[in-house]
Amino acid sequence: MEQMKIIGWVRTDFPEKFGVPRQSGLVRELTGRIEFAPEYRNKEAFRGLDEYSHLWILWQFSESIRDDWSPTVKPPRLGGNRRMGVFATRSPFRPNPIGLSCVRLEQVCLDGKDAPYLMVSGVDMMDHTPVYDIKPYLAYTDSHADAVCGFADTVMDHELQVVIPEELKAEVPPEKWAGLIGLLKQDIRPGYLHAPDRVFGVSFAGMNIKFTVNNNVLTVCAIAKL
Repeated sequence: MEQMKIIGWVRTDFPEKFGVPRQSGLVRELTGRIEFAPEYRNKEAFRGLDEYSHLWILWQFSESIRDDWSPTVKPPRLGGNRRMGVFATRSPFRPNPIGLSCVRLEQVCLDGKDAPYLMVSGVDMMDHTPVYDIKPYLAYTDSHADAVCGFADTVMDHELQVVIPEELKAEVPPEKWAGLIGLLKQDIRPGYLHAPDRVFGVSFAGMNIKFTVNNNVLTVCAIAKL
């Protein structure tokens, strides 16, 4: 079989894996830009795409490529100590390192440097993530109101209250504020590290944000530029 071609890359505010939302669409305010390799920067390939509101992105878990695989994994949302079958999860550690995300299409940009490119929101990918393909999302076939979602149904509503001291708010660019709050609400800590005195750090949008969590309240204690 012919090897799949990388058609482009996603540019996001996440320079590393820690902090990336576990699923697409969880934080609508997190935006990204899909840039294409020169041979795919053909306006004709994007004709009609602006008629859709959402896209499926087929992409590569570029930081999780390995020669072997395990039939079971430990989903972080289950505390990191309960194993599930790899095909019953969306773990990046799979026989083939392929990710699938549904994102909102904000804009099809046909002019300017590196055009055509796409502006999307609800991303769950690291910066420079390789993209294999994009496809329109079709609500009448891709959405199922009666779907049962396994263990994911039991953890989907967990959110934290976020507190950022007034003296630190000025460190956050206004256009990144909503994305940062939405990200921190998702409780990005590993499931097995919930000590209230532990300080965590996440890199986002050129900042390193330090925080603690106690009784479902996340408090930001420092923000530094990377």
